[in-house]
Amino acid sequence: MNQRKSAAGRPSGTDGSDFAYRMVVDSRYQKVAKGKSRLYTLILNQVVIQLCGIVYLFILTSKRETPDKLAISSAVTGFLSLFLGELGRRRSRASFLKAYMIASSLALLLLFVNVSQGNYTFEGIEDLSNWQTKKLELLETIRIFLGALLQIFAIRTVISLVGNMSPPKRSS
Repeated sequence: MNQRKSAAGRPSGTDGSDFAYRMVVDSRYQKVAKGKSRLYTLILNQVVIQLCGIVYLFILTSKRETPDKLAISSAVTGFLSLFLGELGRRRSRASFLKAYMIASSLALLLLFVNVSQGNYTFEGIEDLSNWQTKKLELLETIRIFLGALLQIFAIRTVISLVGNMSPPKRSS
């Protein structure tokens, strides 16, 4: 009964002088928590960008009637990488996070190859007076640019996160 009454105040059996013997949370665990939170927002933003790309791909495919294989493979790889990234973030698995980093970079590379092959025409950027007719292409250009920027931040966050998740090296 005496222990229940003192639950609101100081725990029974201590006078407060044992603070030097209490454990302190290592700063790398705090960095991991912040990194996971940052990675969550980056993955969420990447999902939105991927969904915008799927909508653009659907509109483009409906006009051409032939599916763009590189764009489809980029979208599939992108969504697979986001799944791996979220799984690695939730379960603190460095191997999944590394796979996410590689797969999402590959998806972005496939998108760049698709653009370089001329499957997209970005004439609306050069002449902004004609932007009304080329607004879909302008939005796709912005999406690709934002996707590349997010990828840079995601790679930086994953490298930091994996470095803080691995146990510290012991010097002998």
